[in-house]
Amino acid sequence: MKLLAIAAFAVAAVAVPAATGAPMASAAATLTATVGPGFTIALKEDGKNVTKLKPGEYTIRVSDDSDQHDFHLSGPGVNKITSISGKPKTTWHVTLQKGHYTYVCDPHAAFMKGGFTVG
Repeated sequence: MKLLAIAAFAVAAVAVPAATGAPMASAAATLTATVGPGFTIALKEDGKNVTKLKPGEYTIRVSDDSDQHDFHLSGPGVNKITSISGKPKTTWHVTLQKGHYTYVCDPHAAFMKGGFTVG
């Protein structure tokens, strides 16, 4: 009997948000950030350059393929950076808010840069 009550509660907990139109948790979208080799820098989603995103949770897989560059992402509530030395591969979990974001290689910011809008 107790097990049946727990099962009914679990079903109700899932059904209520769906029935009321309340947002349900979803998996974070994955973006791919690359810097190097050479003088290249990019942020992509599904192989396409990112120019506009919806606010929310994102996973960013960063491949820093040069020991002469960093990948620096900044914008509302976000300031993430890889090191210049070494070739780190890392994963960031970020919450992007409405606004403008930029990504640059700090030592070469005059020509290794990009940006996108959230909102």
